Amino acid sequence: MPANTRLAVLIDADNTSATHMSALLEELAKYGVPTVKRAYGDWTTPQLAPWKEELHRHAVQPIQQFSYTSGKNSTDSALIIDAMDLLYSGNLDGFAIVSSDSDFTRLATRLRESGKTVIGLGRRRTPASLVAACDRFIYLEVLGDESRSAGTAETADDEAIVPLPDLRTILVAAINSTSQDDGWAALSAVGSHISTNNPSFDPRNYGYPKLVELARAQNYVDVDQQPQGPVKVRLRSSRPAKKSSARKSAAKKSVAEKVTRKQV
Repeated sequence: MPANTRLAVLIDADNTSATHMSALLEELAKYGVPTVKRAYGDWTTPQLAPWKEELHRHAVQPIQQFSYTSGKNSTDSALIIDAMDLLYSGNLDGFAIVSSDSDFTRLATRLRESGKTVIGLGRRRTPASLVAACDRFIYLEVLGDESRSAGTAETADDEAIVPLPDLRTILVAAINSTSQDDGWAALSAVGSHISTNNPSFDPRNYGYPKLVELARAQNYVDVDQQPQGPVKVRLRSSRPAKKSSARKSAAKKSVAEKVTRKQV
């Protein structure tokens, strides 16, 4: 996404810890400019007290939404209505939805149908439906030391943590799909292929800050990183069998020589 992409950051404060605020805004700065920043919740409740300092620090507008009915989350409705109003205003290029709630799946789908980029941010318990509805989904647990420790605490007792996709499966598939006849594939193309098919893919989920470092750590991948030119990768099973070919050529030559001797 271009650096001047205008983003609306819509935060479900009832569903997100305030400890993630600094890290998530820093992460979103990689994708564009957070032009609209709003956090939704019932600010009269003591549960949201930790948010107040973060709202002031980052100039996030709090949107008050009272819980009119017990057991019903009216915050979701307020966020969805605002998102549609912002969509029709025509002043934004993308939306960042900060929540782990699957209720926003249809909203993310609708925004993408209108040509907007949708970035989701939520915890590892986020249902697969919401993850798949976004162009990109970032787990809050990987954002900064503070967020990582907070995320661990939040998810420790959570029974619905979504397992990460099998790394080897998605990496092999991506290299096979983007490689040239010689077996080499541009790492950038591999990364794009994986992100398109797995919105939540992030090297940090697997303990590596960059894709090149993750690829280099896999014993089934060769990495070619020259001072000039793009980084390339290939599966080790795709390496040309030079020695084997040489042996075959020598064997053929030997057979030909024996046939020649017999004919003589």
